[in-house]
This record gives sequence, structure tokens and C-alpha cells, in this order.
Amino acid sequence: MSQRNLLSSSTAALLFLLPWFGGLTVGEVSNNFHECLDFFYKRTPPRGLEKAEYQPICQRYKNKYHFASLYRRQHRAPLFSAYKLSPADGRRPKNIWMYEPQLTFSGASPEMRRFNKIVDQNVIESQAVLQDYRNSNFSKGHLCPSLHQGTMEDRKSTFTLTNIVPQQIGSNSGPWSTLENEVLERYKNFCIGEMYVITGAMPYESETRWINNRVSVPEYMWSAYCCPKFKANLPTGMKQLFPTYAAVGRNDPSSGQEIVPVNNTVKPSIRGYDVRQMTLQTLEGILSQRLDVFVTLFDEKCQNPYIKSFI
Repeated sequence: MSQRNLLSSSTAALLFLLPWFGGLTVGEVSNNFHECLDFFYKRTPPRGLEKAEYQPICQRYKNKYHFASLYRRQHRAPLFSAYKLSPADGRRPKNIWMYEPQLTFSGASPEMRRFNKIVDQNVIESQAVLQDYRNSNFSKGHLCPSLHQGTMEDRKSTFTLTNIVPQQIGSNSGPWSTLENEVLERYKNFCIGEMYVITGAMPYESETRWINNRVSVPEYMWSAYCCPKFKANLPTGMKQLFPTYAAVGRNDPSSGQEIVPVNNTVKPSIRGYDVRQMTLQTLEGILSQRLDVFVTLFDEKCQNPYIKSFI
């Protein structure tokens, strides 16, 4: 190899390793969420999840930020995605899957990019690819769902594998889908102004499980919302759902029932994929124990004394 080629290869390798060692990157992949803090309540990301293995991504599509994800490089899957809920305008877009170029090379384009028919080996090594999900018996589970995004461009932006975890079909199209629709209805009927949502994946407590020996499978899905302004005359039964509420859903029907009990009266296709709704504090306690850190999802628990409910 010539001296010039050797130098070019060494430089490329160094740039590729920078994100792992805290080096500054450009565009949406960075050391923090500085470019997309608007997707978090009071512009404050969750506390307790600042680990070197987690990569903040400001999800950028068509030169616009649409939501934020915290990506687990070694697991090739996101830990959570955060967004502001907006009812979908129009039909669900065609599934055109994308990836994050800057996870492969820090100097790459800051725009998520559509997969080519032949995927570059550097992309395969740096993140999940479509081949990982083929014949895996898992669906591609959105953390930021297309249903909760407004415009067609917003909805298309959710089809990046950095927003996806392996989710059982019984969960994805069953109780978890029901929860996403319930949260959407609460927003439309009772929330005034912004609703901030953080949805994530909870790993197995003991041994990590994988598809294709590459992408980690979550044992549970979890989600929480913050609606700081809401109607004062909430119906009976709705008052405990504001300003915050949360949920955990089973992604493994063989898991124990300590976190989410199983309802044996439902049809077999969704049995074992139950969703338990709970307070924000309960979810934070579960996450703190499972991740072995003290987790706070919303600043001031989304209970700012200067923001009151409205009629």
C-alpha cells in the first residue's frame, strides 16, 4: 500500500472511532441532544442514561429534525425515542427503510439514508440492517410510531432502523398498538398544547437475547407521556392520567409476571403480550432497577407549578 493510501486509511479509521471515545461528530449523531432538545419537556433529556455506550441521535430527514433517539451501539438498537405527539395527517407511508450514515462514518451526511440493494459492509458492522430481521419471527417495532407523527415527512422519518427494536407480532399489532391509539385519543381529547412522549425498550435482566446474533431483543416495551397543559374538567377516571402516565408491555410471553401480569382470558394470539398502565413514578422505579441507575424521564416530573390545567 502506498504511503498516501495508508494515510487515508488511517485517517478514515480514526474518524470512525471518534464517536466511541467521545470525539465530536457533526450533524444529528453527537455526544448530546443539543440540536433537538425541543423534543424533551423543558428541553431536558432523561437523567441517568448518560453512558458511553449510548449514542444520542437527532433524527434528521429532509433537512429537518423529527424526533430524538438514544442508540445502543453494541446492541444495534435504540434504548428510547423521544418526540412530540402530533396526530397523523393522511395515510401511513410506504415502508421505505433507512439507516444512519454517521454511525458508520462521523463525516458522512447528517441525513438518514435509504438502504441500497447491496449494503456496504461498514454499515452492516455499525448498526442494524434489514437482513437482521428477515426470518427472525420478529416485527420491526417503532419506538416513535408513524401514527404519532403529523405530516407525511414526519411519518416517513420514523422508518429508520435506529428507531426500531425486535418486537413480537402479538405485541406490535395487539396490546401495544391499542396503547398507542389510547395515548393518541387522550392527546386529542384532553391535552392542550404539547404532549411529550418517550418510548423505549427494556433489556432482559440477566442474559442479552439476540436476533441474528446482532440485534438485542427487549423483554419489555415501555412508554411515558407528559402533558403539562390539559383540560381542568377531566371525566371521572381520567384525572389520574394527567399530566403524566406510563405503561410497560410484555414482549416475551414466557417472562414472569412481576412487572406485567398475564390476562389468561384474552384470545391466544395476544395472550402474554399484556400491557400494564401505571404512574410515571412506578415506571421510573422499574427502569431504575432494571438498568441499575436512577432514572428520571421528565424534568420536575412534568409538574411545573407555573403551568396549570385549562378549561
